[in-house]
Amino acid sequence: MAEENGPSVFTDFPESTSTRFYSDVQANNNFHGSSLPGIKRRGQGHGSRSWIKIDEHGNSKILELDKATVMRHCSLPARDLRLLDPKFIYPSTILGREQAIVVNLEQIRCVITAEEVILMNSLDACVLQYESELCKRLQINKDQPDGLPFEFRALELALELTCLSLDAQVKELELEVYPVLDELASSINTLNLERVRRLKGQLLALTQRVQKVCDEIEHLMDDDGDMAEMYLTEKKQRKEDYFNNDSYDQADIYGKIRGAARSAPVSPASSTTGVHKLQRAFSNLSSSKHGSISASSNGQENIDQLEMLLEAYFVVVDSALNKLSSLKEYIDDTEDLINIKLANVQNQLIQFELLLTAATFVATIFAMVTAVFGMNLKTTVFDDPDGFDWTIIITGIFCLVLYIAFMIYFKHKKLLPL
Repeated sequence: MAEENGPSVFTDFPESTSTRFYSDVQANNNFHGSSLPGIKRRGQGHGSRSWIKIDEHGNSKILELDKATVMRHCSLPARDLRLLDPKFIYPSTILGREQAIVVNLEQIRCVITAEEVILMNSLDACVLQYESELCKRLQINKDQPDGLPFEFRALELALELTCLSLDAQVKELELEVYPVLDELASSINTLNLERVRRLKGQLLALTQRVQKVCDEIEHLMDDDGDMAEMYLTEKKQRKEDYFNNDSYDQADIYGKIRGAARSAPVSPASSTTGVHKLQRAFSNLSSSKHGSISASSNGQENIDQLEMLLEAYFVVVDSALNKLSSLKEYIDDTEDLINIKLANVQNQLIQFELLLTAATFVATIFAMVTAVFGMNLKTTVFDDPDGFDWTIIITGIFCLVLYIAFMIYFKHKKLLPL
């Protein structure tokens, strides 16, 4: 009996352990299976999106890339790519990073590197125009370069299309607002007021968008460090030159030292020539350092070139912002005019109410006198046949004089127009 029960004890423990493990796994799967819709588990949240890749030769193709791939390819953090996500609403932003420029200007959302543009694919007309125009310009300027590096040409087109789009929206809003305001100034009604309210909301929203683009360009122009970060081609060339010169100089020095070590007895003349060779190698290193310094000065010139480029589009955006400010002032002036007209009408109603109140008071006095004499009172007035008539005449004259006195008093107090 002991031998039969012994093995059963050792076999029951693994079964209970596996059963518990299976139940835990099943419970964990049930927990993840009952998660809220729209919330993805960690590691499964980077879905593929459609991107348009445009290289420096003007060739474009559509790719399906996930967020992690773009991050690794462009060396960008997740918070920068979050600016390009259409699910989130972010203001216009231009960020300069080590190997890329993140651009979020209205509908144009892309990552610009020194060799390519990764544009978020969309059916928006501005995105399609950006793709076609950039490919066209790159293919035209392939043989005739205009002096601008690739990333600046891509950034310039994004700024150009954004400025044109904003300026077109401003002009369209102007053509719609001015007639409505003129009509409202001549005829104040509910329909015109509702149209002006709707247009004012569009004006405020457009002003915020234009103001954000203007502030972003101005911020870039005020910060030399941000503009230097945006010069990707120079950084790439400087890095390649540094590695090439460094590897070449190291190989040259090590080869010469190794050759000198292998040589047998060294004469003084040969030793001096070896020293000259080493000095020449170190002079090459110093010349490479001098070349990096000159490259940095060239970068300063390119920063000035980028600043002039940004300043040109800053003038366009600032002009659109001034138009919106003028339009808002015109709306405010129209509202002030409407308030003046409404206040004038209200004053006229108050004056009419004042005249009516005075007339009612005088008529009440006359009605009170007639009501008193209309009672069955014993008085000598009724003995005279013309006594009641004289009473009415005298009361009417008194009421008329009282009303005229009210008018004179109101005019004296400037409650009524002269």
